[in-house]
Amino acid sequence: MRAAGQGLLRFRPRGVARARPSVSAFPPPRGGDRAARACLDSCGDRQARAPGATLDDAYIHFQYARAIAEGHPFRFQAGEPISTGATSFLWPAVLAVPYLFGWHGEALLWPAWVLSYVALGALAYEAYRLARPLAGRTAGLGAGAMTLAFGGFAWCAASGMEVVPFAWVIAHASRRGADWVEDPESRTGRSLAWLVALAVAAPLARPEGAVTSLVLGLAVALAPRRPGLTSRAEALAFPLAALVPNLLLLVLTGHTTSSTAQVKLLAGNPYYAVADASLSNARTLVTTLLNGEIWSSEFLPKGGAAFACAGLVAIAWRGSTTKNGFRAFVVIVLALTMFVPCTYVTFLWNRLRYLWPFATGWFVGLACLARVAGELVARVDRHAGAATTALVAGGFAGMLAVRLDWVIEDVAQSASGIDRQQVELGRWVDKHLPKDVRVGVNDTGAIAYFGNRKTFDVVGLTTASEGRYWVAGAGSRLEHYERLQKSSPASLPTHFVVYPEWMACDAVLGRSLHEATVTDSSILGGQTMRVYEARLGLLGTGEKPWSKAGTILDAIDVADLESEQEHNYALLGAHDGEQVATEGNAPDGSVVIDGGRSNRTRERFEVHAPPGRALHGIGRVEVSSNAVLDIQHAGKSIARVKVEPGGWTEVSFDVPANTFDDGKSELEVTSDSAFTSFHWWFTE
Repeated sequence: MRAAGQGLLRFRPRGVARARPSVSAFPPPRGGDRAARACLDSCGDRQARAPGATLDDAYIHFQYARAIAEGHPFRFQAGEPISTGATSFLWPAVLAVPYLFGWHGEALLWPAWVLSYVALGALAYEAYRLARPLAGRTAGLGAGAMTLAFGGFAWCAASGMEVVPFAWVIAHASRRGADWVEDPESRTGRSLAWLVALAVAAPLARPEGAVTSLVLGLAVALAPRRPGLTSRAEALAFPLAALVPNLLLLVLTGHTTSSTAQVKLLAGNPYYAVADASLSNARTLVTTLLNGEIWSSEFLPKGGAAFACAGLVAIAWRGSTTKNGFRAFVVIVLALTMFVPCTYVTFLWNRLRYLWPFATGWFVGLACLARVAGELVARVDRHAGAATTALVAGGFAGMLAVRLDWVIEDVAQSASGIDRQQVELGRWVDKHLPKDVRVGVNDTGAIAYFGNRKTFDVVGLTTASEGRYWVAGAGSRLEHYERLQKSSPASLPTHFVVYPEWMACDAVLGRSLHEATVTDSSILGGQTMRVYEARLGLLGTGEKPWSKAGTILDAIDVADLESEQEHNYALLGAHDGEQVATEGNAPDGSVVIDGGRSNRTRERFEVHAPPGRALHGIGRVEVSSNAVLDIQHAGKSIARVKVEPGGWTEVSFDVPANTFDDGKSELEVTSDSAFTSFHWWFTE
């Protein structure tokens, strides 16, 4: 979730947020056997002998599997609070079984791979079974071939993640739902029980599986086992099944969504308009990803979006022609569920693994398109029509298969990169750091799994309390750590193992102890990940002004989420990436650190102070060019302050006595040029 290459690709489509660590920024360059050999040679002897995951997130699932096997499920480490950082509830539970039987460490990858590749074969069969009633046997075989030839499935099966098993669950459930409607003989009590089990398993495998649960409920509602309301009421079990993960989360955590979802969803992110950003992501999905460009060029041929969309139309056409309308509906829903991740801040994580489980529906669409093409030719020549269907379906599969060489090379390169960076650092932590340390991480999988130390996930996936501060930005994280130092110092890290550019909070990074640099793998969050001692001694140094001041009556600590909430601080169009955690010097030379918000031209907040008293205001700000700050109350200017560039500075102004007649008042600060805001104090 992981979370999510080094900022190897600085461009991002409008509306797509900066990706978090381990985002697949772009596919690795084609390099043939020479590049693959160079990659393997650089891995060393241990990599040549041991299995390796292509994603750090796989080790998050392995850590949760170990937790289940050790008897503390939902706790990333024994004794820690409950966390829900895995993408899937079901996958760690499945892997806990081989872990119980001794498949520990990297060995757990073998059962993960076996399950994933068996699921891939079963998924190809389900694609065939879904397509055959709509497109015929030949095109159905083409859908199965496309599934096997698709590099996205091959890559994700090698990752050790839940992607392909989840894809099988929803494809199998979709096919069984279609069979239920089409074949009255299949409507037995045993079949109903199996549908309910699938409806529970699908959202437990991944949250998007809830869509499949609802589709199954619709199937049972449309085609009850027997006449009467009692049989139709059986359909009510399926919406409840869809809610099982949410109810479980509510009981465990008090929230209806996992910590992973809270970090990734646009809903709840203060910097995005959900509808606009979702639509922008959807446009990126159709015009860029389905079209085989940039992030998807490793897996899909360029220019394929038109064929993919035509395939959806072909599904509807064939559903009408064959009188298998519900099956057509089921497949179209399966395909369109790919748009659900458009509600994430970005779905560009991890070689697009959030999208690929729904590719089966699109392959069935291409099979239907091949059948439609064959029917058009058959109007001229019946035998040529059958050959056309086979050629078109086989051509689609071939266009996917020719990219597998590139995918296999990327699998080797990605596994090598993860091994030489996150896994190596996890082993270093296990060997060199004391047992009682707590390690702050922004890629938590391998470092926790191999490091065998308690972790503090700054992103908030496996340390649930941290998600909102990661989403808010670096300044809010710094301010949050200051609060933790007062309230719960033992929860703070003693060390960090992070990409410093992603951490963006150098003020808490002390002496560097070790590092792992990998320059030839785009799956990583950065070229260099370092082990640091935590430097927490400077926390709190920015809480007081260095200017002469009387008793502080109120303070607005900008970027401190709790302080902002208390003072109704208005974001006023703040964007992602406009937070800073700054370290500087006070006039007396002492080191001060403070979090703030950059690119501000307006500030609005409440000040709480005794009524009828004149106050003195102090603001810590920074500008890159000359600026004039206009402090206003009730639309009227009460002070104007000039600020010059040259590092952060503290400005002073007076607030008239009649401003706070009711004990609080709203002030607004405007500027003729952008400034960075850190703190506002009000003193006697």
